[in-house]
Amino acid sequence: MIAVEEALARILAAMPALPAETVGLREALGRVLAEPVIARLTQPPSAVSAMDGYAVRAEDVATASPGTPVTLRQIGEAPAGGAYGGTVGPGETVRIFTGGPLPEGADSIVIQENTASDGKNITILKPAPAGHYVRPEGLDFRAGEVGVAAGRRLTVRDVGLAAAMNVPWLRTRRRPRIAVLSTGDELVMPGEVVGPNQIIGSNGLSLAAFVEARGGEAMILGIAPDNIDALARLTSDTRGADLLVTTGGVSVGEHDLVREALGDQGFSLDFWKIAMRPGKPLLFGTVGDTPILGLPGNPVSSLVCAIVFLGPAIDAMQGLGQAPKPATAAVLGAPLGPNDRRQDYLRAQLTHDGDGRRVATPFDRQDSSMLATLAHADCLIVRPPQAPAAAAGDTVAIVPLAGGVIGI
Repeated sequence: MIAVEEALARILAAMPALPAETVGLREALGRVLAEPVIARLTQPPSAVSAMDGYAVRAEDVATASPGTPVTLRQIGEAPAGGAYGGTVGPGETVRIFTGGPLPEGADSIVIQENTASDGKNITILKPAPAGHYVRPEGLDFRAGEVGVAAGRRLTVRDVGLAAAMNVPWLRTRRRPRIAVLSTGDELVMPGEVVGPNQIIGSNGLSLAAFVEARGGEAMILGIAPDNIDALARLTSDTRGADLLVTTGGVSVGEHDLVREALGDQGFSLDFWKIAMRPGKPLLFGTVGDTPILGLPGNPVSSLVCAIVFLGPAIDAMQGLGQAPKPATAAVLGAPLGPNDRRQDYLRAQLTHDGDGRRVATPFDRQDSSMLATLAHADCLIVRPPQAPAAAAGDTVAIVPLAGGVIGI
């Protein structure tokens, strides 16, 4: 068995970033930028009003107050989408609305709540220093500035910023195409008749959902029976896939089934078996030029291995780099005994104590057949090999499961 860290390093080394492609903003959400977003214009393009009111010269209203108001003569209007083309001189003002360009000669805005109007005579009740409620040219961004850096997964806010910068097309990494194949005579698809000694095959659908939540495109190949010819036939249908993921058929006694089925297709084994729980029987190699990640058939083990290995592999193919994410810590909510030589991933629920600290409490039963426990978990507690016994209140490393692009 090899360590989790070594296995992950070998997998990531075989996952170069995919080529870039051009997509429209409507298709950009969740993709990873290959080239930065550069503003094509300046926003705002000139000084504009931040409020509805009156554009004035600050020196004309410096002494204004309710007791000693100042009266100015309105000479025009500056609506949003329009402009006043003249110059504001001494004793003059222009009616202005939010987003309206600041007229020549004016340097401040008096909000309408601080005024009274009598036709063209505008009474100013409060002073407005220079720059008051004025958005200067380029306040948001200027032409040529980087709005979104390359290597970032695009959020809703990023799409909005790119649109505001007048950038309709983006260069992003191609979505990784991941072929998913389940194996096992006992498996049937959800909704099919379940015969004697058969179970529902959930792995294909859950892994496809995981791939797509992580930014990839899933190609579900179906279920292959425990038959070398059938397995070889289905795995040969991976043209265009960047990675083949199988589930089942790689545990003790079954390892040779996958290797023999793929032998004629140029299968090369890198490693098999990881010092982790759940998920020990994990296989990695290549079929021709296509990497293959063989996950355990147990649904919990399969998803835990997807979190630990498949997710980072998809990230690497999208150009997100291979640097390990910083550890997330929580307080242990229940005591744990000493660990053995396998790195352990315990399903746990998160709460908060009186000091606002996150508390991770492992479920009493960690049987890897219990998929419902994983579904109800908020995180995985990570226990290194040979970790000593831990008491409630000790700090532990966790992998959060809720939210983010993991979507699990």
